Amino acid sequence: MDGKTRERTVDPNDISDEEDAAINRGIAEDPDTFELDDEWYARARPVWEFPELVEILQKHGKLGRPPLPEGEKKQRVTLYLDRDVVERLKADGRGWSTRANAALRRALGL
Repeated sequence: MDGKTRERTVDPNDISDEEDAAINRGIAEDPDTFELDDEWYARARPVWEFPELVEILQKHGKLGRPPLPEGEKKQRVTLYLDRDVVERLKADGRGWSTRANAALRRALGL
């Protein structure tokens, strides 16, 4: 191989029983691997609870979306809207400001 990694997607239904058993044996024999059970997930914490880690990950571009080019960045504004307009925009949940932006673009013919 040329040193580059390739991502391979495998349909679990395409794996034979023998291959599945070999994979599970390899997992069982690896001392650094363990089953992520309900107890593990109950103890898990979001990365945001570790600000030092978040800072490192963001510094190296490993957390969040990549930055947009300067000309594509959105501009923060303060805008007063009727209460019922805001309620309707927020009624569909997260992403309401993106939907508002799209509605304004349509209304302005942009």
